[in-house]
Amino acid sequence: MDFTYPAEAEAFRSELRGWLDAHVTDDIRSLGMAARLDPRSAGLERLRDWNRELADADYAAISWPAEYGGRGAGVMDQVVWNEELHRSGAPGPINVLGIPNVAPAIMTYGTETQKKALLPGIRRGDDIWCQGFSEPDAGSDLASLRTSATRDGDDWVITGQKIWTTLAHVANWCELLVRTDPAAPKHRGITCILVDLDRPGVEIRPLVTITGEHEFNEVFFDEVRVPFDQTLGPVNEGWRVAMTTLAHERGGVAKLHLGLRAKVGRLLDEARRTPLGDGRMASEDPALRARLARAYLQAELLKLISDRAISGELHGRPLGPEGSIAKLVWSETEQYVAEVAGDVLGPDANTGEWGRDRVMARSHTIAGGTTQVNKNILATRILGLPRA
Repeated sequence: MDFTYPAEAEAFRSELRGWLDAHVTDDIRSLGMAARLDPRSAGLERLRDWNRELADADYAAISWPAEYGGRGAGVMDQVVWNEELHRSGAPGPINVLGIPNVAPAIMTYGTETQKKALLPGIRRGDDIWCQGFSEPDAGSDLASLRTSATRDGDDWVITGQKIWTTLAHVANWCELLVRTDPAAPKHRGITCILVDLDRPGVEIRPLVTITGEHEFNEVFFDEVRVPFDQTLGPVNEGWRVAMTTLAHERGGVAKLHLGLRAKVGRLLDEARRTPLGDGRMASEDPALRARLARAYLQAELLKLISDRAISGELHGRPLGPEGSIAKLVWSETEQYVAEVAGDVLGPDANTGEWGRDRVMARSHTIAGGTTQVNKNILATRILGLPRA
């Protein structure tokens, strides 16, 4: 592994750090997940304003090609961008799905009309996007989706249901996968359509998680008519379009270890100042020290895995199964840290930020690719085991 920051990346770091130091205020730092999830909050509009500040300074979508308003940033500049936003405490762009996922697919498969109409709004945060992929019977096995679209003149007519649709309640556009050829093999006969969620027949229902947060939604389509020219890519080639979602964001793997290592650091601080009742602090108990050490080492392992993936990218090797390794280590370590927090803090771990994280951690081995799916990827792509 050869992971170094070239002079160009350090120059970009200096530039970006100076800009963030001059523009990030405590008000901006306070714009966390709650602001992003509440369509009625003033925080959401303030987050849009911050997104526009990033865009005006060319920091909103640095990996995008310059012709679309980006910087054409390489992987190390993307790593630096993630590190410096994390250091400053500032939120990133409001379009957490639109910029890294939807936009690359539009750049690759979209018509010139689609690019000119949609990309500026994604970059500036004027339009918020969601992805209509998962369904009640098509989660990890996405190719089993059933939501259908039938051609009727110049329109598609869409009927079906999507579930676990992140941010649909604040989004106004959706990258939607639908079945357009039910007779084709399941990975074929799927088409990607760009849907304005204000169209008649779209119904969005909230899914409130055990944390009390409203991030996910069910989305129902009841004979929703969408112009045929909103098709993204070739008809019946939607699977290929969907697989383009990571085309421009290779440095994002750094996000996982940045947040996790910061959380472990906070837990270590808590252990140093939490008394056990026998005159010792939690950090002085041998059993707790061993568990804290394991949490620390697993978080550092995640950084090394991320560095290895980025090193491969720098040397011309596309990001491969390292992403699955990183996701697996991250999700399981998040759960372990939540358990250790309970050991260290006792009942106090059930309240506040620690309480929220302790409950939320149970979802990490499901969301973004289940543990079982990621292990299957590693089994076939690294160990060379047969698929069946």
